[in-house]
Amino acid sequence: MSGTVAVILALAVGTYAFRLVGPVLHGRVELPARVQELLSAGAVVLLVALLATGALTEGGGFAGWARPAGVLVGGVLAWRRAPFAVVVVGAAATAAILRAAGVP
Repeated sequence: MSGTVAVILALAVGTYAFRLVGPVLHGRVELPARVQELLSAGAVVLLVALLATGALTEGGGFAGWARPAGVLVGGVLAWRRAPFAVVVVGAAATAAILRAAGVP
């Protein structure tokens, strides 16, 4: 067996074990309220970081002003509870109009 196959098998077993731990320990382990709050906050921070890197960077550098403006418009529309299609079209249209106007 080659090293690559061994690594793939080890990762597969680890992934399966990691997914199995949740249902198996569901009723047996009780997390303190503070830990649950921190886990929820950590999930929000992770999603915001992902949004920021996706909205602000491209190829290791700044993506320009059109993309963050489109994300901002999409965020405002989502916050105002606009339908999903309106949010997507509004964000894309904002970025497209700014790029057509020469804003990078």
